[in-house]
Amino acid sequence: MAAIEGRLNPNEQVRIIPGRNRPGTAAALAACAVGLMYAGVSAYWALGGTWLLSTVGASLARPGGQGPVVVVGVWAAVVLKLLAALVPLVVVRAVFEGSWARRAVVLAWVETAVLVVYGFAWSATEILVEIFSSPPASERRAYAWHAYLWDPWFLLWGLLAAAALLRRRSGARAGSHRPIEPAEM
Repeated sequence: MAAIEGRLNPNEQVRIIPGRNRPGTAAALAACAVGLMYAGVSAYWALGGTWLLSTVGASLARPGGQGPVVVVGVWAAVVLKLLAALVPLVVVRAVFEGSWARRAVVLAWVETAVLVVYGFAWSATEILVEIFSSPPASERRAYAWHAYLWDPWFLLWGLLAAAALLRRRSGARAGSHRPIEPAEM
């Protein structure tokens, strides 16, 4: 199977190499799946679904709690999650040339850092709140779900993306392909 090639401008090129033998592909596929599942849950809620909605917060579970601004916000989250799910996979599977290489790798690492820090910080905070104090009665269920599912989900997604990027980087050092890494910028 030949590589898919596209020109960004006459001096830069992106090639996506088919096949699963690229370093980091398995972790990138897992990160992508986790991100797509998270986007799917958000899309379900944006379409009016209510299953597990009360685990996000009491204000959203109330009748009328999903006004137009909230629905637009949830759809924005869906789009961001879909794009974020694809970034590590594209970076692992594509060979970028020129300035696109640096941009793609930096974007992937920034995304990974945001997912890991957000997931860890909020999970830890909510677990500490449950241990050392008591969340408001109306929010106890949401705190528990955020502490043990929703926020660790971000952490898992970020850790899988980090594994993919680190594996890709170690594969580049071994000579399987020659991407530009952040250290080379």
